[in-house]
Amino acid sequence: MQIAAQDVLIVIDVQNDFCSGGALAVPDGDAVIDVIHRIAPSFAHIVLTQDWHTPTHSSFAAVHPGKQPFEQIESSYGTQTLWPAHCVQGSKGAEFHPSLHLPQAELILRKGFRPHIDSYSAFFENDRVTPTGLAGYLAERNLTRVFLAGLAYDFCVGYSALDARCLGLPAVVLRDACRAIDLDGSVARIEAEFAKTGVTVIESAALR
Repeated sequence: MQIAAQDVLIVIDVQNDFCSGGALAVPDGDAVIDVIHRIAPSFAHIVLTQDWHTPTHSSFAAVHPGKQPFEQIESSYGTQTLWPAHCVQGSKGAEFHPSLHLPQAELILRKGFRPHIDSYSAFFENDRVTPTGLAGYLAERNLTRVFLAGLAYDFCVGYSALDARCLGLPAVVLRDACRAIDLDGSVARIEAEFAKTGVTVIESAALR
């Protein structure tokens, strides 16, 4: 697949808490970094996203008495998975992994900072209507196709890809530059949505 001038690589949430030893570590999450470093020079435009939660964020299980991580609750915007506290604003866990080195990135977009709503996607909060501002940024810069890498494949990467398609943007997920949580079949569910909405999934070796 040929990379064009108006393509953008969006690197999703490669933060300490999602990597080895982190509060919500994605299995083998650190392995995405080498792949991202290998492909990054091919892109003229790179955006980084950063999960950025308040200390008592409503998606944290500890905020809900009697609830455990990975249980689900009903919120005002639908079903919400409860997570271990992670990526708290200003914490070590919220920092990018120290091995990630992308000084050429043009934007760092923080998401999930609204205390009462979670944010998987780089484009919309989990209510699917509150924008992060990324769509407007890409439109103003005439960046018209998104390539996605990072953590986790079946949550923040996947939701970002689906929302890109909802916005009319071609979306390409670089599978070997992602790792998944696979919570209760979440990989199969996101891949079914990819097929339904036209998200393309490729290996990074297919880029040229």
